[in-house]
Amino acid sequence: MAHSKQALKRNRQNQKARLANKTARSAIKSAVKKASSTGAANDQAAAMKRLDKAASKGVIHKNTAARRKSRLARAMNKKAAAAKK
Repeated sequence: MAHSKQALKRNRQNQKARLANKTARSAIKSAVKKASSTGAANDQAAAMKRLDKAASKGVIHKNTAARRKSRLARAMNKKAAAAKK
């Protein structure tokens, strides 16, 4: 248990940030799964936007966001190529 006022405040701030980050990560996962399953361009754009926003807010690292965007784009391109055949 924290003993000082500043430690108590940091605990409150950390708790609030943890919940916000958890929500953002969950939203990212949902958006990526939706884009992967539907294959729609607007779903892909929404997932990319969520990843970019999370990276800019510091929820995930910028390289992690870039890697996930790349994987999503490759999967979408593969799905589009399979649909053409």
